Amino acid sequence: MIDTLVLDKTHDEKRQGEAYAAAPIGNTAIQKHFYIESYGCAMNFADSEVVASILQEHGYGATTQTELADLILINTCSIREKAEQTVRKRLTEFKQHKRAKPEMLIGVLGCMAERLKAKFLEEEKLVDLVVGPDAYRSLPALVEEANGGQKAVNVLLSRDETYADIAPIRLNSNGVTAFVSIMRGCNNMCSFCVVPFTRGRERSRDANSIVKECEALFNEGYREVTLLGQNVDSYHFIDESNDVTVSFAKLMQMVAKISPLLRVRFSTSHPKDITDEVLLTMKQYDNICNYIHLPVQSGSTRVLQMMNRTYSREWYISKVDRIRELLPDCGLSTDMITGFCTETEEEHKESLSLMEYCKFELAYMYFYSERPGTLAARRFEDDVPLETKKRRLQEMVALHRIHSLEGMQKEVGKTFKVLVEGTSKKSEEELYGRNDQNKVVVFPKHQFKKGDYVMVNINSCTAGTLIGEAIIN
Repeated sequence: MIDTLVLDKTHDEKRQGEAYAAAPIGNTAIQKHFYIESYGCAMNFADSEVVASILQEHGYGATTQTELADLILINTCSIREKAEQTVRKRLTEFKQHKRAKPEMLIGVLGCMAERLKAKFLEEEKLVDLVVGPDAYRSLPALVEEANGGQKAVNVLLSRDETYADIAPIRLNSNGVTAFVSIMRGCNNMCSFCVVPFTRGRERSRDANSIVKECEALFNEGYREVTLLGQNVDSYHFIDESNDVTVSFAKLMQMVAKISPLLRVRFSTSHPKDITDEVLLTMKQYDNICNYIHLPVQSGSTRVLQMMNRTYSREWYISKVDRIRELLPDCGLSTDMITGFCTETEEEHKESLSLMEYCKFELAYMYFYSERPGTLAARRFEDDVPLETKKRRLQEMVALHRIHSLEGMQKEVGKTFKVLVEGTSKKSEEELYGRNDQNKVVVFPKHQFKKGDYVMVNINSCTAGTLIGEAIIN
């Protein structure tokens, strides 16, 4: 689907899509060690935390040093060709470690597992085990199988697996914010996307288990949870014990009621599914953040139809208007793809004009590249020249930077409630956090610490960061 990603984010924000390694986990029963890296979406990072919990139950502790690991895992993403190239490069590097330590096992998890299992196992002999997103419970057994000299594989998709009973181990956690998975899979067959094929059909997790996980996080000191799903607005759980149907709006309400000190965010929303019920619930609870990630992908109705997005340009704009009518201060972000099959120059300009209308605070921008197995790969010719795709992407990025700076400049002089997430990377004397609209705020430390809520008056900004001074009572 996608080959180049531009994350227009501040230096202080954790960048989704980068590799990360697990922090050590205290466990007196540790017999062996694992090392894990994750790439791609927030769902992959959340899945790695489930994997860590499963491995810990079977005597594995985490390490940040690959040479000490008995098991190296890489949690993969198939969304972009570049991500696959990065994974293959890392696997080649890990194979060098294995030469020095032959008993070490190397495994691929996640979305690339099904599509490239034969290549990894047989053709390139880069890995010992391959595990799909719905098969993590079988990982300990697969490790044993691989230790016996067999190539271990489980990439079966499930119609009911949600890992609801597994308490994730928070990897590289700041102790303040956490992801909570509420559903898995996707029923939307967007023509450019591999997710329905790599993660299966939608299934919603037990609402009570979600609330319990969020309560536990709050009691451990966490002050923000992000409810995760490929399409959170289609969350639908039937509590048979009470004969109650829980919608996404109802679930948000249940989590928000845990404590007014627990912030609630969510990602991702599909434009066709976000409802007034969701928006009115956000308006009702001060601790549900006024921020929505609403991917549009293109500003052209014809291209949107080819993408099978099930809405038009005009419909999307009306949804944005409705959000701003009910939630005037709501932050809005999006995904955009340039150079999709047959996209004309005029249609590219339609995407730019839609961005001018919406003025997104944050945009994830890509140029299209065909992903094997998708509907687009089967139906359409990838006929927009690469140099044209890249030029259109740069035009889009340049326009978004203008909007981002303008949006930040509008906040100068205002006061925001900021949840402190840590120390700024630029200075030990400064803290950073985010406001309700998901904008990063940096300010002098004073006596404040991670996890505090601080009222900050904004006195300047960059295109990615608000800079201010805490109001001290």
